[in-house]
Amino acid sequence: MLQDIQNYLRDRPVTSLAELAQHFQVDTDALRFMLERLIRKGRVRQLESKKCGGCHTCATESLELYQWVNSTPAPCHSPSITDC
Repeated sequence: MLQDIQNYLRDRPVTSLAELAQHFQVDTDALRFMLERLIRKGRVRQLESKKCGGCHTCATESLELYQWVNSTPAPCHSPSITDC
């Protein structure tokens, strides 16, 4: 499941918690737990989200945004391994 979430986020670099819950048919709290694991691994980050002006009708899950972070290190082309 974690791999599926990563693949989804790679294809859609910024995604709301609501979109993820709808796509995977998983409870938002369970998704938050999995997203926290990806955040700790440096693969995903939670974005600061703005609430609309005084609106109380937007679901918090639709305003909770996550972004894929490409944490793959760049290939090293230095002849010395200590320079990488």
